[in-house]
Amino acid sequence: MSDTEGELRSFSLACSLRFLFSPFDRSGGSSPSCPGSMANALGLVSSSARSFRERKLEPWALRRFGSRRALLGCFRAAVDGNVLGAVALSSSQRQSLCEWAILYFLNEWKDKDHQAFIELKEKQIKEMETRQLDHEYYEMGCLVCGCFAWLSNCRGTSYTRKKNCRVVGLGSKLVGSGSAVPKLTISNDDLAQIVETSDEWISVRTGIRNRRVLTGNETLGGLAAEAAKGALLMAEVEADAVDLVILCTSTPDDLFGGGSQIQRDLGCKNAWAFDITAACSGFIIGLITATRFIKGGGFQNILVIGADALSRNVDWTDRGTCILFGDAAGAVLVQACNSEEDGLLGFDVHSDGNGHRQLHALATYDHAAESNGTRLFPPKRSSYSCIQMNGQEVFRFAVRCVPQSIEAALEEAGIPSSSIDWLLLHQANQRIIDAVAGRLEIPHEKVISNLANYGNTSAASIPLALDEVVRAGKVQAGNTIATAGFGAGLTWGSAIIRWR
Repeated sequence: MSDTEGELRSFSLACSLRFLFSPFDRSGGSSPSCPGSMANALGLVSSSARSFRERKLEPWALRRFGSRRALLGCFRAAVDGNVLGAVALSSSQRQSLCEWAILYFLNEWKDKDHQAFIELKEKQIKEMETRQLDHEYYEMGCLVCGCFAWLSNCRGTSYTRKKNCRVVGLGSKLVGSGSAVPKLTISNDDLAQIVETSDEWISVRTGIRNRRVLTGNETLGGLAAEAAKGALLMAEVEADAVDLVILCTSTPDDLFGGGSQIQRDLGCKNAWAFDITAACSGFIIGLITATRFIKGGGFQNILVIGADALSRNVDWTDRGTCILFGDAAGAVLVQACNSEEDGLLGFDVHSDGNGHRQLHALATYDHAAESNGTRLFPPKRSSYSCIQMNGQEVFRFAVRCVPQSIEAALEEAGIPSSSIDWLLLHQANQRIIDAVAGRLEIPHEKVISNLANYGNTSAASIPLALDEVVRAGKVQAGNTIATAGFGAGLTWGSAIIRWR
């Protein structure tokens, strides 16, 4: 090892010593008596590299603490001082940094080139020049931090991460999609065995021929997690880089929602999660909500999952509703980007509680009967009725309101309907899809529909259909998609989006 390399290693260890002199606890807090000591430990704020050398701390640091504890201090200094943000890196980046560090200490680093490390150096060059930092010392600190970050991950060590500064006013873009459906397929012929209907009767009136239904050990949460994994994989984003998980569903596995369970199952340890209940409009509402968290809250990566299992709430003896619904999940990864690259071009949302009577599944209560003027307590457990729908009124509502909503979103986006590459509506009924496309004068070849294979999957229908056409290569980067959801509430909304 050359004199320069030895001096760099000694300096890094000395930096950690400076930090270790200042008390800290496992929760990430530090002693009020040493403000700034976390950042100072790497010599990146107020203490220069020269001052460490002049005070001759290096040899004592090496003798007293040894390399392992020194690496720990150096790493904690970078994290708590928010200098490098090493724990915010993906595991692949951390591994690259670790390999770089090991090669450095083996005196082989000159023959290696890791793009991840190069990008990190370029990202920080401005601050380095502002503070007149020595590039070699800075690189050494980066390598040590990355090395320990990766090692601590391998050993399951967990440290509280200081949140990165949030940048507001950013745009949003869809960078990944995924979907999942149950294994069991129920055809129209299968339904004809339990209700008075036929394949022709169903397909002519709805466009549906098959639907998928949860059975056995399958759960809605399992479908949602599988769809989300597909979106993360396509986007090449790791679970620990996700900031927020939004589950759009009206049929969670748990009364109190399933977003947090999916966050756990995915391993999104740095994210928080919540549910949105807006029936068949849920995914559109969730997508718009995600973009607002990015624009106003500075979030970077948000999973939006639409998942429903309406087969649980269907009266399978009612041919007016049981023929319509299926179970599925779909997801997209929404990522922050420059405002010039914003993929949400315009949106429009509405609700009208007066239409509730046309489509609902009400909670039912068995109130204890009164006896001698006294109400018995406790009441029996509540449940929900099967889905009740006035099909004709819902059809009229959809073909009237959905085109108006899309036109309003197009106006906000400043583009005509002729500029739309694809029309993607909630997959409720093929006649609704055709009627809306006709009113907007969008040709049939630009209309996305997979209704025949899956039926009405509620909040899952839009991301499920989107994922299929993306993976089939039909939707290309830069394509403009007009999408709209509508359903119980009544609620409806539309969004003009650009893929990727």
